[in-house]
Amino acid sequence: MKNPHISINQVSVSVGSRSILCDLDAQLNDRRIGIVGRNGSGKSTLARCLCGLIKPTSGRVQIDDIDIYADRKGAIQKIGILFQNPDHQIIYPTVGEEIDFGLRQIGHTAPQAREKTRQMLARFGTLDWIDRQTASLSQGQKQLLCLMSILAMEPDVIVLDEPFSGLDIPTRRILGETFQSLPQTLIHITHDPEAIETYDQVLWLDAGQIHHIGLPSQVLPRFMDAMMTASGLT
Repeated sequence: MKNPHISINQVSVSVGSRSILCDLDAQLNDRRIGIVGRNGSGKSTLARCLCGLIKPTSGRVQIDDIDIYADRKGAIQKIGILFQNPDHQIIYPTVGEEIDFGLRQIGHTAPQAREKTRQMLARFGTLDWIDRQTASLSQGQKQLLCLMSILAMEPDVIVLDEPFSGLDIPTRRILGETFQSLPQTLIHITHDPEAIETYDQVLWLDAGQIHHIGLPSQVLPRFMDAMMTASGLT
C-alpha cells in the first residue's frame, strides 16, 4: 500500500478568544507517525482536524488531493479515527450493526455490508460476536470492535487517539501487535513515548504549536527531558 501524502497547511483552531492550535504546518509521508505532547497541548484537536471532524478556523488538511473537511465523502474513504474512549464511538446495539453502518455509509448494499462484516469478524476470530450486544463487551473488546469497523471501510490512514488508555497490559500488547501489522498509515497520538519509539517520524506538539518534528531518536529524548523538567524531577 502506497503511503498517502498528508498535508497540514497553516492550520489554526480557536474557540472564542482561546487558541488551541496555531499555524500548524507539516508534510507527512511516513507509514508510522507519532504525535506526542502533554495534556492540553492540542493533540486530540489535531486528531479531529486530521479526520475532518473539526473545521479549522484557518488553513486546511489534505490527504493526497482530498480536502478532508470540505469533501466528507472522500474523507471517509481516506481516513478513520479510533477514539480514546470507544463508548464515544459505538452507536449501535449489536456488533454486526456497528460494522455494517460504516460500510453502508460508503455505498455498500445491506447484503454486501453484512458479508463484509462477517469477513472482518472472521479475520479477527470473532465471528460469534456478530449478534452480541455491544454493551456486553469489555473495554478492550470495544476498542477492537471500533478498529474492525474502521478497517472494514479500508481507509488509507488511521488515527489512533490514545488507544491504550484504560486497557490492561495483555490487551495493550494484543492491540499494539495488531496496529503494527496493519498496512495503512498510522498516526498515533499519545503522551507515552514508549508507544511510538519504533515509529518513522514523531511530531511534538506543545501549547498548540509544533515544537519539533523528526526521527523518534531525535524528538523523544528531548520531549522526555522537557516533561521531567516540568514535573520538577530534574
